[in-house]
Amino acid sequence: MAEIKEEHLIQSVADALQYVSYYHPPDFIRAMVAAWEREESPAAKDAIRQVLVNSRMCYLGKRPICQDTGIVIVFLEVGMHVRWDTDRSIDDMVNEGVRRAYLNSENPLRGSVLADPDGARKNTKDNTPAVIHTKIVPGDTVVVEVSAKGGGSEHKAKFTVLESSSSVVDWILKVVPEMGSGWCPPGMLGIGIGGSPEKAMLLAKESLMEPIDIQDLIERGPSNRAEELRLELYARVNALGIGAQGLGGLTTVLDVKVRDYPTHAANKPVAVIPNCIATRHVQFELDGSGVAQFTPPDFSLWPDLDYEAEANARRVDLDTLTKESIKDWRVGEVVLLSGKILTGRDAAHKRLCDLLDRGQSLPVDLNGRFLYYVGPVDSVRDEVIGPAGPTTATRMDRFTDQILGTGLLGMIGKAERSAKTCQDIAKHRAVYLIAVGGAAYLISKSIVGAQRIAFEELGMEAIHEFEVRDMPVMVAVDSLGNSVHQQGPKSWQVELDSKIPVTSL
Repeated sequence: MAEIKEEHLIQSVADALQYVSYYHPPDFIRAMVAAWEREESPAAKDAIRQVLVNSRMCYLGKRPICQDTGIVIVFLEVGMHVRWDTDRSIDDMVNEGVRRAYLNSENPLRGSVLADPDGARKNTKDNTPAVIHTKIVPGDTVVVEVSAKGGGSEHKAKFTVLESSSSVVDWILKVVPEMGSGWCPPGMLGIGIGGSPEKAMLLAKESLMEPIDIQDLIERGPSNRAEELRLELYARVNALGIGAQGLGGLTTVLDVKVRDYPTHAANKPVAVIPNCIATRHVQFELDGSGVAQFTPPDFSLWPDLDYEAEANARRVDLDTLTKESIKDWRVGEVVLLSGKILTGRDAAHKRLCDLLDRGQSLPVDLNGRFLYYVGPVDSVRDEVIGPAGPTTATRMDRFTDQILGTGLLGMIGKAERSAKTCQDIAKHRAVYLIAVGGAAYLISKSIVGAQRIAFEELGMEAIHEFEVRDMPVMVAVDSLGNSVHQQGPKSWQVELDSKIPVTSL
């Protein structure tokens, strides 16, 4: 009978979360390299390259892959014969491990968890509590799967209860385009079918812990209905042409996972949860012998790539920019930004708009400036700022018209804007630029100065002023309201029929 000390679980959880913060799983890297090699869309290929360069940098620098270091999801299978040397609950031990990981001084991880979610929304500061699922199983070991799930991909989760005769494929193909690109494709889709509503969601989340193996399935062929669904959806979702970062391309999903469970005769619960470019999960087992050990992946899996923007990229001095200067920028154009920008996410936008509603002055002058949607990781050692990739811009849509009314020239984020927001951008003759989601560490190297200047109590959501040098971005919405996220995927859509094999995508 194994006896597991509380320190075994606590430190193992902490070490696992540090590990996944900077090491992508090998299966993900193999799939991304293959996607990069076959990609034909220049914009998508460039985005995937940035992700691979970023991942390699994080491997070497032991810093987070993404500034959104996730909400922690933990699955435990506890053997019935395990003995615990502790007075704490399993949840308390797991949360202490989360706390250690996120407050680690060598590699602090961003605290993104807010208590009182429909009220004060106060940051817990240490990313606790985790979301914990525990099963009691035969045996005398504890198997733990630790995942750090980004908010952008969680935000795009979908659920429905279909009529028993309705098509799962039809529903998935309807909702995936509705997800947009805020979940940072290419990644995985986890699909749960059956059980009850909460069971379907859990099945979808559990499926994302499985390795990427769609090419193996293509080679051997399906052996059950779930595998048939995987193959069909892999082909048909990629045929939508959404592509990396929603820019249009051959690869939107690297894999599709399906788990099912018996359900009531009247219902067909279906859930889909995407997993983003920041795929972070690892499994370990405790048998009483001590803390789990984690071996770094084989570094040779990472291609020896650097990132350099295309030679004809537009170089921009932000400190002298005017509305006249940006009117000829066009969607899809690569821009290198130098100068000073402001930052602001959801909470900062709400505060700014509340002040405007009350006729009060703002703590920062937005006139003639660019606003970067980012909540960076704290800096360590000689860093100016920690990983600082873009957050999903769609969440700021409801504030955009009012904020642009201050004279703001433009915004930087990731993912598409709504049709109304594109109209608002055109009305104010502004622009919207995108940086690559999943390239946070790479982007942070273009930030040469940083200071918090407003709403400091908001932590990672405080307003900063960054000084940037050759920060790589792309024009996503120009001053006429044209959107790359509308134009790009249309040119890469594929009409599938029986003559097109799944392996061609």
